[in-house]
Amino acid sequence: MYDFKAYPDDKQIGKVAEALVTKHPCLREPGSDTGWNGWKTSIKFKMGNLRNKMRKIGCLEVAVNAGKRSQGHPENEPSHSKIKKPRWSEVNYLPNFPQGEDEASLETVRQEIAVEVQKTEKNTTLIHKNMEKTFALRRKNIVSGSPSVNEFLNLWPALRMTSE
Repeated sequence: MYDFKAYPDDKQIGKVAEALVTKHPCLREPGSDTGWNGWKTSIKFKMGNLRNKMRKIGCLEVAVNAGKRSQGHPENEPSHSKIKKPRWSEVNYLPNFPQGEDEASLETVRQEIAVEVQKTEKNTTLIHKNMEKTFALRRKNIVSGSPSVNEFLNLWPALRMTSE
């Protein structure tokens, strides 16, 4: 799968299973109608195991949806069964930070944006580039912090600009 996603849909998993059997005909299942239904199921379980590993190493997109309450850890969140992956415009959408960036480095970029917005001659291209770079930090603030609109606009003054 060249286009890797944490939550592939049923069609995408079916295409991968079909491509696997097409590439390696010896893997075809003689009992199934398509020849790759069992592989489709195996890939679904493999993706679930992979999401579990991604959650443990700190992938934010998967960690938001993972609840692991147990007898040993009753303080944890309950399991989020049948949860759907949040999309771009939905409330719980939480992308990972850009490559090579962490929360502290993105916070310094946020402060640079605040300084640039206060100038009389603003560099709008720099502001726009930095706002795109800090999108994941803004989403993290919204999803985990739940700030009021006023607090959020004070943190991100560039959002008041008409260009943003």
